[in-house]
Amino acid sequence: MVRTVARPTPTVEFVKQPRPWRSIIADVILVGLVSGPLAAPFLASTGLPILPQIASIIYFMGDHVCPQPEMGLALMPPYLMAVCMRCFGTLMGLVTMRYLFSVNQGQAPYWLNRYGLPGLILTLGLCLVYPFELYAQSWGWWEYNNFVVTLFGLVSGLGLGAYIMPPLHRAPRT
Repeated sequence: MVRTVARPTPTVEFVKQPRPWRSIIADVILVGLVSGPLAAPFLASTGLPILPQIASIIYFMGDHVCPQPEMGLALMPPYLMAVCMRCFGTLMGLVTMRYLFSVNQGQAPYWLNRYGLPGLILTLGLCLVYPFELYAQSWGWWEYNNFVVTLFGLVSGLGLGAYIMPPLHRAPRT
């Protein structure tokens, strides 16, 4: 019997593709959206030059995107976060989905864009949880509660993120 050296098994080398620009821009915007409302009260409370003006810009933007900015948390009393916890919960949902995309690159079954029109309809349904809660509150069904509004915002953010993260961050096919 003749013994020979076994041939090495071919290995698959993964070539890391460069990130598309839309992915980098989307991540920078997401970091700004999450950090701005948190930073605004701290910037506003400083006596240093320019920082209160930056906080004013963040508050201006928060006033125009948040339905209840006066309900933000007082992180640096008397200064509030620039958005309410419903909006911040939505941002946390988007951050969660961005993290999950970085883990599985859009291969898990919960990425809604892979299901076409039914996935889009489910996304819209999940996103409508946010305004439903806002209207339910205005109709007097319940009082404003940070925990409740954060959960409703989180569901909306998870739904939106489950649809938009793969197209934003997937490398283009070649």
